[in-house]
Formats: sequence, structure tokens, C-alpha cells
Amino acid sequence: MNVAIVKYNAGNIYSVVNALRRMGIEPLLTDNAEELRKADRVLFPGQGHAAKAMDYLRARRLDEVIRDLKQLVLGICVGQQLLCKHSEEGNVDCIGVFNADVKRFQPTKHEEKVPCMGWNQLYDTKSPLYKGLHDGNYVYFVHSFYVPVCQETIATADYILPYSASMHKDNFYTCQFHPEKSGKVGEQILKNFLEL
Repeated sequence: MNVAIVKYNAGNIYSVVNALRRMGIEPLLTDNAEELRKADRVLFPGQGHAAKAMDYLRARRLDEVIRDLKQLVLGICVGQQLLCKHSEEGNVDCIGVFNADVKRFQPTKHEEKVPCMGWNQLYDTKSPLYKGLHDGNYVYFVHSFYVPVCQETIATADYILPYSASMHKDNFYTCQFHPEKSGKVGEQILKNFLEL
């Protein structure tokens, strides 16, 4: 299977490369529009600042390329957020696949630290992306911004408030968490994505 990873100015891409290699897949890391269009699956990971990432993507017209992809796409962490309509991080319009706005966590008490960092449970999972898993599975998160629960939410997590841990619309799937850093559970999610 030909798997491409969108190469842009957002960190954490190599942990996704390594996760796929552990599964026996040698992914193509590319910002070439034609290579992305030809791939069987596209992963759109990232850690970093939404506005800076959008500047980079727009300068190369990758925002349009990603929006128009027809094969299955998995947005990870900032990748999920950039697939939404707008982000409070840098007050930026994003790619707009999902009609949702990305919000900053607002702590309500001292122990609620931002960024949200560490292991948290998934619940209300409803998608073949979670085949073989169950509510209560733990995955690894690092984020200061979140997507509210919406029509496209296929898994929820709770930190300060319930939010979209995962979304799905048409050929686009997303994870706010890092499947590549989530042990066996994360590996199962990546495997499920590749087998969808």
C-alpha cells in the first residue's frame, strides 16, 4: 500500500513515520501535490502553531490539495484542527473540511493545566476506525486547543469539558490524540485506518 505523509512545518512527523515502519509500511514523506494525489492513504499529522502551519500550507497551495483529496485521509493532532473551519490559535481560517471552530481550553480550576498532556480515555467511539477497541481505552494527548463535540464526532474525550477526540466526514478521519504514541491501542487505530 502506498501511504503518503504530508510534509510541512509541523513537528512530530517522524514519530508517525516510525510507527508505520514498525507496521511494515515505508511511507512517503512529501509536499508534492501529485504524489499526495496518487497515494492510497494520506496521513496529515502535526504539532505546532495553527496560523504558522496554515501560512506554510497556503504558500504551497497544499491547503487546496488536501481539501480536494479523494482517498482516505487521517488528520492527527494539529492535523485534525487544521481540517476545521477556523482556529483560535492565531485567529486563522483553516482548510474547512469540517464545519467546526477550534477553541482554546479555558481552565476553571487550578489543577486544570493547559496544555492537556498525557493519557486520557476515549468514549462514545462509533466508527470502524475503532474496530477491536472499546470505550475506556487510553490514548496519548498533547494539546492546548480542541474541537467541540459536533455532528462529525466519532470519539469523545473529557478534559475540562467533553470534546472531539476523533472526527469523520466523507473520506476524512481525524484523531486529536497521537495514535503513533499510544501503544497497542494507537497501532490498532492506524491498522484500522489502513484497512478501511
